[in-house]
Amino acid sequence: MAQKTTSDAGRAYHTQCTGDALATVKAHEKDEDITLFGSCFCPFVQRVWVAFEVLGIPYKDLDEVDPYKKPKELLEVSPKGLVPGLRFNRYDPARSLNESTVILDFLEDLAATTTKRSILPPITNPYARAIVRLQADHVNRTLVPAFYRYLQAQTEEKQVEGGIDFHVALEGLVTLLERAERELVGQGGISGQGEAELLQKGLGVWIPGQKDLGWADIMAGPWLFRAKVVLTHYRGFQMPHGERFDGWLERLFEHPSFKATCSTEQLYLDSYERYAFNRPNTSMVATAINEGRALP
Repeated sequence: MAQKTTSDAGRAYHTQCTGDALATVKAHEKDEDITLFGSCFCPFVQRVWVAFEVLGIPYKDLDEVDPYKKPKELLEVSPKGLVPGLRFNRYDPARSLNESTVILDFLEDLAATTTKRSILPPITNPYARAIVRLQADHVNRTLVPAFYRYLQAQTEEKQVEGGIDFHVALEGLVTLLERAERELVGQGGISGQGEAELLQKGLGVWIPGQKDLGWADIMAGPWLFRAKVVLTHYRGFQMPHGERFDGWLERLFEHPSFKATCSTEQLYLDSYERYAFNRPNTSMVATAINEGRALP
C-alpha cells in the first residue's frame, strides 16, 4: 500500500479548471447551439466533455457553474441541480437535457447525422454494441458506487473492504473488455487489415494499436483517472498492474481528447478531500452512498 493522507486540511472544492482543461474551456467560449453546464472536478461531466471532443460536436463550455450553489441557469437545464446539463439555444424557449448517460446517447445520435463520428461499434454489428453497453452498465452499477464507497469509508476496516470491492469492480470490467476482444476480434477468419479495423471499431483503446476512444473508455475513464490520483493519495490505493492494463490506462490517459478535459492533479486532491473525510453535506452522491441508496 502507498502512504495515504490521514488528516483533513479543510481544502475547498475548485470552481474553475486548471491545466489542459482550462485551455479547452477557453477554446470553447464563443456561443454555440449547445451549451454544456458542468463543474471542473465532476467525473459525470468529464465523460460528456470527452464525448464532445471525440465526436467533434461544437459546444460552448460553461464549466465554472457551481453545482453546490445550484444557480438558476443550472436548475433550468437540470431540475435536481446536478451536472452535466445541456441547453439547446436554437429553440425558443431553450430546450435541455441532463443525466450523463442520456446525454452520451444523444451526442452519439447527433454525431451520426452531423460529424459522422462514433464512439460505438457500427450499427451493422448489434452484438458488439450490446457487449460495449454491458461494459458501460458494469461501470455505472458497480465500478462507480465502489469508488465512492471506498473513498468515503472512514474506518480502517471499511477502507480495506472498500479497496477489495473496488479491485473486484476493476477486475470485472477487465473481464468484460477481454470478452469483447475475444468474441469480436479474436475468432479468426479475418480476411484483411480493413476487416480487422472494422471489427475493432468502438472497442476503444483497450485494443493495442487502437487510437479511437470507445464507449467504455469514456464511461469509465474519469473514475479510473481519479482512482489513480485521489484514491492513491487518500487511501493508499495501488492500481492493478499488468502489461495490458497498464497499456490501456496509458493510452486512455494520454489520448488528446481525454487529456484536454483533465485539470492538474492538485485540483482533484483539493476537491475530493471533502469526500475522503466524509464531510457533512458533501454532495447528493455522497449522501446516497452514506445512506446505502442508488446514486442520484
